[in-house]
Amino acid sequence: MDSNKMVRELKSRLTREDRVLTYDRKKDKIRIESKLTGKGITLSIGGVVSKWHNEKEKAIDEIVYYVEEGLRAMEDNVQLTDHEKKIFPVIRSSSFPKEAEEGVPFLIDDHTAETKIYYAYDMGTTYRLIDKKIIEKEGWKPERIREIALFNVRSLSTMVKEDHVAGNIFYFLNTNDGYDASRILNKGFLNEMEKKISGTMVVAVPHQDVLIIADVRNNRGYDVMAQMAMSFFASGRVPITALSFLYENGELEPIFILGKNK
Repeated sequence: MDSNKMVRELKSRLTREDRVLTYDRKKDKIRIESKLTGKGITLSIGGVVSKWHNEKEKAIDEIVYYVEEGLRAMEDNVQLTDHEKKIFPVIRSSSFPKEAEEGVPFLIDDHTAETKIYYAYDMGTTYRLIDKKIIEKEGWKPERIREIALFNVRSLSTMVKEDHVAGNIFYFLNTNDGYDASRILNKGFLNEMEKKISGTMVVAVPHQDVLIIADVRNNRGYDVMAQMAMSFFASGRVPITALSFLYENGELEPIFILGKNK
């Protein structure tokens, strides 16, 4: 699979009368834009091809789903008032765009050196990031959105799966509701997990659909955690960070794990 073949495949699956598809050969990017809203999604073909070599058709299926749902979210109206239960925080990489493509800034808060907090309006199978235009249209203050979002994330399930590797324990939260990584903002949950841990608590949010918590009891545990985080980061539809975090005294501190060393 090369860029030309991938572009043809995506065009065959995403072309519709109400859309405009353009391919920038120099930048190796394709843009799918809605004629109705003038808004669209731009994909890096190189990244899609890379995912295809690892996941084959599953990679294309996921990209098509992401584009279809993303364009639908852009076309639907967002109404915050009387729909407070649909507002959630989402974690993104510090390098994630700070504004929508039309130049409207998103509501963003600092989190760690590697991550930031955005806010989303849930639309069922997808969500739309809340921006300044939405806030002004609704007449809301940003503080209200923050409070509601953090309250709602605490209501989400925190059931984890447990795995033991080389004398270390790893806990995985993976509900695929779009807010798995957001659970890292649930301090009550993190503090409860900390009580269960006898070694060092290490946390990772490699992509939006997984939260990993490790009870690291030996050097091998750090190595395993680093490999897991990198693997999940490479395969996620919305990657966040391959770095892990120490959780101590209610604070997250990014750590670089080299080999088997802390």
